[in-house]
Amino acid sequence: MAAKDNRQIAPEHVAIIMDGNGRWATRRGLPRLKGHHAGATRVREIVRACPDNGVRYLTLFAFSTENWRRSTAEVSGLMALFRRYLVSEAQELMESGVCVRFIGDRTPLNAKLVQLMEQVERQTADNTRLNLTVALNYGARDEITMAATRLARAVAAGEVCVDSITPELFDTYLYTAAIPDPDLVIRTSGESRVSNFLLWQSAYAEYEFTPTLWPDFSPEHFADILLTFGGRERRFGAVLPG
Repeated sequence: MAAKDNRQIAPEHVAIIMDGNGRWATRRGLPRLKGHHAGATRVREIVRACPDNGVRYLTLFAFSTENWRRSTAEVSGLMALFRRYLVSEAQELMESGVCVRFIGDRTPLNAKLVQLMEQVERQTADNTRLNLTVALNYGARDEITMAATRLARAVAAGEVCVDSITPELFDTYLYTAAIPDPDLVIRTSGESRVSNFLLWQSAYAEYEFTPTLWPDFSPEHFADILLTFGGRERRFGAVLPG
């Protein structure tokens, strides 16, 4: 009997750590914000490329809980860019069948930005061609702590029995409860670390660290990485028969 082929032609869910905007700008003698503007163009292109490459879920790491440590000017510029992007792209996202959702702590965010996020979520909620999740003010340790706190409260209230707690149950308390775990995590810019991104969800994800800076990460780069993924054998901790 032939061994089961565990290769997957295309990842259902791709998550991307979009890194390198600042370095891209610095190398060109430009302000760092110019790099973020160039990176926003790449977001548009990669979102468009996903359905044609068989990707049904895309998660983008846009702003981490640690990014508040950057200069006030850069943070303010990023928040303004997020607002402009949502305003300029909302119609195309809707017409392209993209369902948008945001994960992360919205509490520190500007009220107008949060309103825009909620508006886009409502407008695109019924779309099914691509599920786009944007991680904004997101940190995996914060997410896991939040989920554990909510679960502990449910136990204390008698809503959950301690003996019934499983990884599957814990999943339901995470921001990402409604979407599958990522099959592939890509980080651009040559850095080889995960930076507190989807730590629980990516337990069995494949990783790809590319030296390409995010503003240079084209749909062709994306397609090449997806092709490489298709040749990988995913074991999920098991030893496959020879």
